[in-house]
Amino acid sequence: MYNDIRHTSDLAVALDIGTTKVCAIAGIRNEYGKIDILGMGTVTSEGVSRGVVSNIEKTSKAIRQAIAAAEEVSGKKFDVVHVGIAGQHIKSIHHHGLLVRNNGLSEITKGDVEKLINDMHKLVLPAGDRILHVIPQEFSVDDETDIIDPIGMAGVRLEANFHIITGQISASQNIIRCVEKVGLEIADMTLEPIASSNSVLSSEEKEAGVALVDIGGGTTDITIFKDGIIRHTAVIPFGGTTITKDIKEGCIVMPDQAEKLKVRFGSALADEVYDNRIITIPGFRGGEPKEVSEKNLARIIQARVEEIFDYVLWEIKRSGYENKLIAGVVLTGGGSLLKNINLLVEYHMGLPVRIGMPVDHLAHGYSSQLASPVYSTALGLLITAIDQQEQKAAIAKESEIIDLVEDDEVEAAVEQDEPKSKKFFDKIFTYTKEFFEATPDSEF
Repeated sequence: MYNDIRHTSDLAVALDIGTTKVCAIAGIRNEYGKIDILGMGTVTSEGVSRGVVSNIEKTSKAIRQAIAAAEEVSGKKFDVVHVGIAGQHIKSIHHHGLLVRNNGLSEITKGDVEKLINDMHKLVLPAGDRILHVIPQEFSVDDETDIIDPIGMAGVRLEANFHIITGQISASQNIIRCVEKVGLEIADMTLEPIASSNSVLSSEEKEAGVALVDIGGGTTDITIFKDGIIRHTAVIPFGGTTITKDIKEGCIVMPDQAEKLKVRFGSALADEVYDNRIITIPGFRGGEPKEVSEKNLARIIQARVEEIFDYVLWEIKRSGYENKLIAGVVLTGGGSLLKNINLLVEYHMGLPVRIGMPVDHLAHGYSSQLASPVYSTALGLLITAIDQQEQKAAIAKESEIIDLVEDDEVEAAVEQDEPKSKKFFDKIFTYTKEFFEATPDSEF
């Protein structure tokens, strides 16, 4: 099923804890820059509601099962995982930062930029919130504005606008508890829509301007990119399970029947349903069967999808990038599999729309199961985990090189000074020897 690769020294593991599923996925980056998947496990999620852990025991059980399945396929025991965080509690704010430098003639360094970013972590937030990501928008140095990278420039005033993403401490702590109960350590926590963007968006789309809409089970996440930078993030508290509940109540059926109706016969655009077939559903405990019109089913679904994208459109307008999204909208997540949803969104928003498949980063021979928007977040988290491991390895290697250079310099200095010191000690020894071995007095 998966590529038979066992070079697991650079193995990374990602864990997507979603409303409908928990997915553990392990892989490495091969010599061609593509991701080789070594193992994957997916189980139904029961302890998560609208992207937030609501039952520690059930979520821990699902994580344990998903990890065990991935470990069995990979033949490797996992110790550290990279997890995602999502939910309605996620908020974003914009803030301006300023750093006054002592020497305006010296070059701005990476340390100056990091100091400015670290200052953002000192912001006073509402009780119970914590900062998840600090994303620089653009910099200014003295009178120069709209600078993407100020490193190497000279100036006294270094300023920047920041997009800051926050979330509830309790939500992240509950994720940590669930993972630790399974005996795993968390390497890092990434906002799930940012992870999804890593797997389905191209650098050209991010540069041109694009809105990524990740329709999950419990929430719909929006991430707006322009000039290669995240400009806006938002979470809408409606998703695929909301549509299923509408079908359950509108058609008066059981939840599992509503889900099957949505997946097998559902359409997001009622006008595209021409046959209007009648779907017969078995009665409850041998009762009379229920009949549902395919067109009526589509009307129920369309009403909720339109409401979701009214919120999406409002967020895009609020971001100020309404007329700057040249690449349009990219849909991903399980909800994007709904029939004709791309047509509805195109009509509703007046923007070009495509379905984002997370396959561009995968090595040849990947499982067909992964070629689905359902795994966009999991694969995005894996890409993020591999990138972070490579960055840490590069920093460690750079540090080793610096240490070796310093050791060589010290050794060279010692060797250079050795003749001088030898001459000095030889001279001292000669003087001492002459003092104690004085010539005998001639009278004796």
